[in-house]
Amino acid sequence: MNQLKANLKGGIQLSFFERLSDAERVCKFERGIYQKAKQEKSFKFYCLYDKISLPYFLREAYRKVKSNDGAEGVDKQDFDDIESKGLESFLQELSQELKTFSYRPEAVKRVWIEKTNGKLRPLGIPTIKDRVVQTSCKMVIEPIFEADFSEHSYGFRPEKNAGQAINLIKTYLKQGFIEVYDADLSAYFDTIPHDKLIKALEERISDHRVLRLIKMWLQSPVSEKGRISGGKSTTCGTPQGGVISPLLANIYLNLFDRNVEKEGSVFAKEGVKIVRFADDFVLMAKRISQPVKEKVSSLMARLDLTINPEKTHILNAKDKGGFNFLGFNIRYDWSLHNRGQKYWNIHPGEKSEKKFRTAISDYLTTSLVRPMTELVDGLNAKIRGHYNYFNLPGVSYINQDTRSFEHYLGMKLHKYCKRKSQRMCKRYGHNVYWHLSEHYGLIRANAIAKS
Repeated sequence: MNQLKANLKGGIQLSFFERLSDAERVCKFERGIYQKAKQEKSFKFYCLYDKISLPYFLREAYRKVKSNDGAEGVDKQDFDDIESKGLESFLQELSQELKTFSYRPEAVKRVWIEKTNGKLRPLGIPTIKDRVVQTSCKMVIEPIFEADFSEHSYGFRPEKNAGQAINLIKTYLKQGFIEVYDADLSAYFDTIPHDKLIKALEERISDHRVLRLIKMWLQSPVSEKGRISGGKSTTCGTPQGGVISPLLANIYLNLFDRNVEKEGSVFAKEGVKIVRFADDFVLMAKRISQPVKEKVSSLMARLDLTINPEKTHILNAKDKGGFNFLGFNIRYDWSLHNRGQKYWNIHPGEKSEKKFRTAISDYLTTSLVRPMTELVDGLNAKIRGHYNYFNLPGVSYINQDTRSFEHYLGMKLHKYCKRKSQRMCKRYGHNVYWHLSEHYGLIRANAIAKS
């Protein structure tokens, strides 16, 4: 009878667990491991590898990878290919490879993305298979390091974003921390030393199987135009584009965060504050002293990282022009509404606006044959994405920028109509922006600023 009760009880527990979705099961695990890491700061986690190959972890990882879309890797396999052959068999085979340690990542496809300054930066595209395993691994280890990360680090973290970083900067400026060390690291993702990164991981992970998996990704060969390079000889760098790369980059720079926020450090004595978003960070103080500058250089040298002298500045935020951070321009301006008063004006930077307008212009140039509904949908996506990022209620001020943009878009749409149809141009003239807003639902950028 007792055994029967135990079996029934076990069955009820199992059925309850089975009723949870994959996302809920993963979330339950993440909460538990985060709490453990938060409570025991020196605890090293073991037996993590087995979780990565669990069916519900892999299913949830695949769902996340698919939701992010992304290009195909070197195997030229996309989501349709995988699902046409059978998603369940794909995940079962992947789970088996992980359990038997026969899994090997494929080469990372390298493409080049143009930056706002005209230069190119490399982007690595792993295969979907590798992205799924990286995502599963990330879900297992991320909560551990989240418990250790600085609250002033905002890049590529759950429930953290650039808007929060900008808000904190504004708070510090109002408190008088107006001297700014605006730093830029040269090719950060490409220069992270593998040996020191692994040591940072070993502070919290003792499961050598997980560390072996990460080492394989760090040493994955690179495929570019049919040529293979890198591999086991690679000693530094985490390819931008890899799912787990942002987490690894945060784990490594957290070593710098800890030194800045350490009690008794030169930073603490000088009252220095840090705000970091991935490899972009600012140090803020009432005065940035020489010992602080020397300590930053010393720490970066110990981490084998290089500060870009051309893009690194120490400035007074109240000086003309202010400074730029995460695409925002932050400066001390005269108020248009309160005569004789100044305020911290935070709005899209010049480069950000130029990049946005170029994207709009290119889109209109290549959209002459699009139906109006499709044209408007594309414009709305770009307008909404840009201003939702820069519109931070109570923090940023984008009214002037949106009015200027609406004038710009009105002129662009008038030229668009002239190219598309002389008849249309004569009918709407310079009122085409108004017409598309009234009849096709084109977003008014100024309405976003007022929301």
